[in-house]
Amino acid sequence: MEEVVRATGHEHVTAEHASTLEVTTDDYLTPAGDCIVGIDADRAPADFDRDFVAACQDEDATITLVLEADGHREEVTGSGHPDLEYTNERSMVGRTSTYVDDRTIFVDADKAATDLDRDLVAALADGADLTATLRVE
Repeated sequence: MEEVVRATGHEHVTAEHASTLEVTTDDYLTPAGDCIVGIDADRAPADFDRDFVAACQDEDATITLVLEADGHREEVTGSGHPDLEYTNERSMVGRTSTYVDDRTIFVDADKAATDLDRDLVAALADGADLTATLRVE
């Protein structure tokens, strides 16, 4: 099962956060948003199929986020968690920790924003279109 979110980069994308990464439906980004890799997303977790959400709530689930922009590709892998809600209407956040709130899309991620390929980050800082594909197994 997968969900696809389309967003865009922004000049303030720095991807320097050490424990999270985020894609938001907001159409702006301040320099403080160092975990945000895409803005103006066309969908948020609240829009995802409920069967997809149920699959992500299995603690044995593997959730992969594939980020693609301007010919660059990065995969981030995390785990499911029974407390994942997928109810936030603004943003989705992948976390290297086990913290869960309504924005969390996976926990125990193998990468955070700071770990992303710097060529991908540079493309997003130049405003490239972002495709974020979320898969659960």
